[in-house]
Amino acid sequence: MDIKELERIKESRKSIIDIRRNISNEHFEIMVCSSSGCKSNKSDELIAEFNNQLADRHLNSVAVNKTGCFGLCAFGPIVIVNPGEVFYANITKDKVSNIIEKHIIGGTPVEEYLLKEENVPKVKKSDLNFYKYQHLVALKDGELIDPENIEDYIGIGGYTALHKAIFNMTPEDVIEELRVSGLRGRGGAGFPTAKKWELTKVVENETKYVFCNCDEGDPGAFMDRSIVERNPQALIEAMAIAGYTIGANKGYVYIRAEYELAHKRLLTAIEQARELNLLGDNIFGSNFSFDLGIKLGAGAFVCGEETALLNSAEGKRGEPRFRPPYPAVSGYMASPTLLNNVETYANIPNIILNGGAEFAKIGTENSKGTKVFALTGKINHTGLIELPMGTTIKQIVYDIGGGIPNGKEFKAVQMGGPSGGCIPKEHIDTPIDYESLQKLGSMMGSGGMIVMDEDTCMVDLAKFFLDFTCSESCGKCTPCRVGNKRILEILDSITKGTATLEDLDKLEDLCKYVKENSLCGLGQSSPNPVLSTLRYFRHEYEDHIINKHCASGVCKDLVEYKISDKCIGCTLCKRNCPVDAISGEVRQKHSIDTEKCIKCGLCYKNCKFKAIER
Repeated sequence: MDIKELERIKESRKSIIDIRRNISNEHFEIMVCSSSGCKSNKSDELIAEFNNQLADRHLNSVAVNKTGCFGLCAFGPIVIVNPGEVFYANITKDKVSNIIEKHIIGGTPVEEYLLKEENVPKVKKSDLNFYKYQHLVALKDGELIDPENIEDYIGIGGYTALHKAIFNMTPEDVIEELRVSGLRGRGGAGFPTAKKWELTKVVENETKYVFCNCDEGDPGAFMDRSIVERNPQALIEAMAIAGYTIGANKGYVYIRAEYELAHKRLLTAIEQARELNLLGDNIFGSNFSFDLGIKLGAGAFVCGEETALLNSAEGKRGEPRFRPPYPAVSGYMASPTLLNNVETYANIPNIILNGGAEFAKIGTENSKGTKVFALTGKINHTGLIELPMGTTIKQIVYDIGGGIPNGKEFKAVQMGGPSGGCIPKEHIDTPIDYESLQKLGSMMGSGGMIVMDEDTCMVDLAKFFLDFTCSESCGKCTPCRVGNKRILEILDSITKGTATLEDLDKLEDLCKYVKENSLCGLGQSSPNPVLSTLRYFRHEYEDHIINKHCASGVCKDLVEYKISDKCIGCTLCKRNCPVDAISGEVRQKHSIDTEKCIKCGLCYKNCKFKAIER
């Protein structure tokens, strides 16, 4: 393939892409989300149903295509009809006929299937608050393409950046654009991307490798997986640019084996790129050759650490190596190796095409560009979002996330998964950037955001993350293997009411020791959830220890349910109790047999008169 062929394919897809961008009204096109979330809600059956019913009506000009994630996962399956960018939420097979009859044939969107904000139906995707505040770079145009069709990617400008890098830029030019952009690694610590590429480039070695980390094992995190499902060709193009820059001819994507859809689409994308000579020997007829392979991970969280990942990729036990030497000097098969995560690579084509200065206009002084987050937890609009660095937590929770369900109060947000920290409501106006989060005892991490409401027990939360870390520790170093186990034991005793205030002091000291003496980033960051909750919610720990009380009612050993004088005898609690622990007559105050009570909390949740106390 040469640039003329690339332009020919781009031009051939122009009319279709223009419809999806609402530039052209030539005909209708129905886009159905086909990411993991929507597929689990049978979006594939929706595609088949649309095709069958359109065929029955001889509407052959109406195209139905699958896309990657639209982001608003809380309301999947999502269907978008163009032109008009009409956004339909929670679509099932029985709604297909209505959309075809009223919208495709009748020309009027089906109002009852539109998403509502403040009881007002919003027709266009761009009118929804969830999308209004976003700025897409890593996710740019992914919603316009079929992730299994390379011509769609070329249609939105794909592989133009690779051609530009090979024919119009030196490797030094590429690194300089990255330096100007200010792009930092999106996988955790935020190391400058240009510096990492330069360190690998300057090492003289006949064989070098480019690696992509798509392990992503944080609870509640699905950013990298979604990017691959949405637009695998962007990752391939970026890794080829990286290969050209550092002098590597081979790359690998290390991806979790359980990411079945992402793996499948990546395999398809690699095969299609090879067929068009966008991977392989003499790309675009140049002297540059580069090919990609896939390494499947077995799901170990520690393999998100770069040296553990490389050990695993070599077929060894997935545990970290002592550093130095760093992977840039001695990585995969003892050769210089560049390793970034999916989101970092996803920014590269945009930077090469539009220049680092344009990217640097987004974000803050020290945290340039955008960040992709997986917004989950006690939030109305869970999903995948991309925002300029510097966006506040409050904007994300309320403007984009739609606030907390059931009118509950926002309590905190856990940033960065098990390696991150908890940020309380008094810091809700904090701008999200590397430095601001670090000051609060948290970190950007790969981009997981778990929102918590007033019913969350912060001691139980810390215990959850420590339990996860203990399970995922490789066991190579004693501070992590033994230290985290001791931390978890203390947390467990606090939630059971058997701990003392001395244990609280031991807990803090042990956290600091593990943090300072562990071998790799997993152990060094594992105490963060405990230290941050101690910093902001120490009173909850003390309440558990001194008063043997869990205000959130989560720690069952510290909870006892009672019925107050507010009870009017409606019998709702009695009817919902699974063990018949509640007794009482209609219109008379009820009582709970504490010996029978299993502390499930159903009475507390169901009582409409707040008569249940804990």
